[in-house]
Amino acid sequence: MIIKKYVDKTEDAAVEAAQKELGSGVVIMNVRPLKRRGLSALFGARKVEVTVALEEAKDTQGALGKKPSPALEEQPSPGQMFQVSSRPVREESLSAEEKVSIEKKLDNLQALMMSRFQHSEAQRQEVLESGEEAVPGEDGQEKQEEKQETSEQERFIRLLYNTMLDSEVDEKYANQIVNEMDVAGKKNLPFDYILEGVYQKMILKFGKAEGITAAEGMPKIVLFMGPTGVGKTTTIAKIASRYAVEERKHVALLTVDTYRIAAVDQLRTYANILEVPFRVIYSDQEAREAVEEFKDCDYIFVDTAGHSHQNAEQLAHMRQLLDIIRSAGECQTFLVLSATTKYRDLQKIITSYKEVSDYQLIFTKLDETESYGNLLNLKLFTGTPIAFVTYGQNVPNDIENFNPQKTVKDILSTKHEKSS
Repeated sequence: MIIKKYVDKTEDAAVEAAQKELGSGVVIMNVRPLKRRGLSALFGARKVEVTVALEEAKDTQGALGKKPSPALEEQPSPGQMFQVSSRPVREESLSAEEKVSIEKKLDNLQALMMSRFQHSEAQRQEVLESGEEAVPGEDGQEKQEEKQETSEQERFIRLLYNTMLDSEVDEKYANQIVNEMDVAGKKNLPFDYILEGVYQKMILKFGKAEGITAAEGMPKIVLFMGPTGVGKTTTIAKIASRYAVEERKHVALLTVDTYRIAAVDQLRTYANILEVPFRVIYSDQEAREAVEEFKDCDYIFVDTAGHSHQNAEQLAHMRQLLDIIRSAGECQTFLVLSATTKYRDLQKIITSYKEVSDYQLIFTKLDETESYGNLLNLKLFTGTPIAFVTYGQNVPNDIENFNPQKTVKDILSTKHEKSS
């Protein structure tokens, strides 16, 4: 893992410098304005420090359908969690400058984790003082394993592990993250060092999505698919508003969701408000004609019918129509999922869309859940990047580009800490 800092007048300039040196695959870990001192505070130009990371090839996760790495084929059980890799211990390749305080990067996360750790330690001490930890064996002697002292370092790592599970990170991925912490043979590591390592690894696993990109000399056709009730239509309206109102792009809205009259009326209403063209597509031929009609637009956003992932006939029809639209021009596809859906059901939904390749993910309804672990679960399960998240019904607000740093902080925070 490569971690570097870049300082420039603007965030964009610093990111551009990072991409020139390390490539377009860099992940932005932190952005902060640099404090100016002395006369420079009055007359000097403002500067921004951007911390980026690049995951080296050996750490890259395979996408869905690729041969899993050995680390994924054999996941340790929670009881084996701290029997970390037996590979040779190596020093972290971070310079003294790069090992700066994580206070700026993690905000108050370190203080929150330390407070939680101290609370759990206080509870543990009460148990020790009460003598409840002594478990007599059949021969009248205490079991040796109950007498073994666990180091504070191991207990802190276990706290991080349990926090991930509380946020509904799948046990397999929580074990994977913890076991990638190369702490074998290392004792008394600072807690901030351990926390920073977990934080960085989680951000790198999320990676970065390209979002919606423009097409050259033709409209970009953007397809939105997903199960019923996840908020596809509202999400399309939010994104269309961003491009039509904020960026002044020429936008057209299409819908092939003829199963629900309310969905057609809802998207038509949004189109009227935005003053953009709107069409309802009933056949393959109408899909081709609509794309041709709006060839002068910058973007054509297409709302598809929401289907149960268990309805094979409807899914087959949708795929056929998607193939027709994709053949008419340059396309991008987004799979819209609800953050409130159970992980097991999300896996089934993803599997039902396996024939549709090269899609990005959008998670909705983040305001209706306090556990964001499923975002990490789906990213690692599919190898597919997350482009947008939504957290309410307000149009054009309540949507933002996916922010890995913010999501990792939410995963490592408790319910009370998130709301404070």
